[in-house]
Amino acid sequence: MLYGYARVSTAGQAAKGNSLEDQLELLKNAGCSESNIFLESYTGTKMERPVFNSLLGKLQTGDTLVVTKLDRFARNADDGGKQIKDLLDRGISVHVLNMGLIDNTPMGKLIMHVVLAFAEFERDMIVERTQAGKAIARQKPGYHEGRNSKYGKKEIEAISSGASWEDLGMSRSTWYRLKGKIDTEERNL
Repeated sequence: MLYGYARVSTAGQAAKGNSLEDQLELLKNAGCSESNIFLESYTGTKMERPVFNSLLGKLQTGDTLVVTKLDRFARNADDGGKQIKDLLDRGISVHVLNMGLIDNTPMGKLIMHVVLAFAEFERDMIVERTQAGKAIARQKPGYHEGRNSKYGKKEIEAISSGASWEDLGMSRSTWYRLKGKIDTEERNL
């Protein structure tokens, strides 16, 4: 049986030809009956997509899931590759209208390998860009790796003046850590 899935997450996507209506029309043209098409207005960056998860529960061995584009089906190539592999392992084919049918045939396996290669490439590029960004940041004066401290000079001065952790509204362990930092700096002077 053919099942269709259409998703839109922003008004901007709807304006760019990815509206639910456009996707619905493409899915019907691909042979999906309207009663077997699942529509969802949900951002792809969120893990929980209730309509998609409901559809996954309905799919059985021999079924085909039809989507208009890979980005309507998954948040990224990595997620898409994993999702397609899981479906293929369950005996379910995936037809991405702008890519082709992905099943357990040699051509389907080739498409699957290309999707997985792009997923790996995407992950590698993210790591490379992150490392390049960190390298540039390290060059800047005053660079500090990690998150900035929640407490600054004002709190350190208050602790030095005898304020308690309760006075400052911080945890006891944070107060002692800052107090230890103050004591260490005073010894090093």
